[in-house]
Amino acid sequence: MLACAVLAVAAAWAWRQPFLERPRLLWQLSRMPPPDALPVPVDGVAARAIADTFGAPRGADRQHAGVDIFAARGTPVRSATRGVVLAIRERGLGGRQVWVVGPAGERHYYAHLDDWSPGLAEGDIVETGTRLGTVGNTGNARTTPPHLHYGIYRGDGPLDPLPRLRATR
Repeated sequence: MLACAVLAVAAAWAWRQPFLERPRLLWQLSRMPPPDALPVPVDGVAARAIADTFGAPRGADRQHAGVDIFAARGTPVRSATRGVVLAIRERGLGGRQVWVVGPAGERHYYAHLDDWSPGLAEGDIVETGTRLGTVGNTGNARTTPPHLHYGIYRGDGPLDPLPRLRATR
């Protein structure tokens, strides 16, 4: 009985330590509901200026799984939610991209970046508004004007982010 009490006290102490901040936040995020509203992740762009292109055909074999937010090259891109940076990479259709896991375990996808924010690393805890990078046209967007492709994914696939972006006042 005493051993169980000692283990419980030790576990409670450890759970509050800085070295467990990331796992603690991931656990908290997994228990939160998804947000009803999100800020536009590109500085200076109003939600009403974003075209509704979610689900639009992209070639013969796929659909657009997000929204494109057009802005000048180099415009800051910011996290739309609190979360943990899952990946920073350059590959595939998205080119330079950042993935952030947020509330309800949703994964927020920021693609076609011109560059990443200096010092940003996988595993970083980000707040809403943390700078992730800048608008560009990398990946399959290299022949288009600079923009951010922003998508939200759950276990069952992509979600249209535009209603949440337009719900923010």
